Amino acid sequence: MSVEISPEAPAPKAAQKPRVAPKTTKTASAVSPFPEFEAFAMPKIEVPAVVREMTEKGIEQARDAYAKVKNAAEEATDLLEDTFETSRQGVVEFNLKAIDAAKANTDATFSFFKDLMAVKTVAEAIELQSTFARQQFDALTAQAKDMQEFATKLTSDVTSPVKDAVEKSFKDLKAA
Repeated sequence: MSVEISPEAPAPKAAQKPRVAPKTTKTASAVSPFPEFEAFAMPKIEVPAVVREMTEKGIEQARDAYAKVKNAAEEATDLLEDTFETSRQGVVEFNLKAIDAAKANTDATFSFFKDLMAVKTVAEAIELQSTFARQQFDALTAQAKDMQEFATKLTSDVTSPVKDAVEKSFKDLKAA
């Protein structure tokens, strides 16, 4: 077989050299996929001492600010936890007082009805009923006063730590 080369056909290509990947520099953290080009090299300049000092001072101030914010957040969290626990305990105690008052009133009413069933005359029934009404009025008045005093104390116990913390924050703000 013979191969004819026509003058119009392109000449066969010469064997090309295989491409070799460019050399890369290895650093401690990563391997750069780009060859080193002088145009992209970072200039090596000396940072003035004043700039370094200002940077260090800025970092220190940021650390101080972070520590203050962190402490304030922790104090606020502790305050909220204490406030919620005080509220929870107070509500439980208030509810127990309300249950005790309801039980006392119910017992008094059943006692009244028991005594009312033993009455022989209308005059005795009227006397018993007016005595019961007077006693219940006095009992309800005392219970309402007791509940009001407890609610006032509970409100004070819950709000006083928050008030103290707010006042302390304002004093700290004025001092700064």
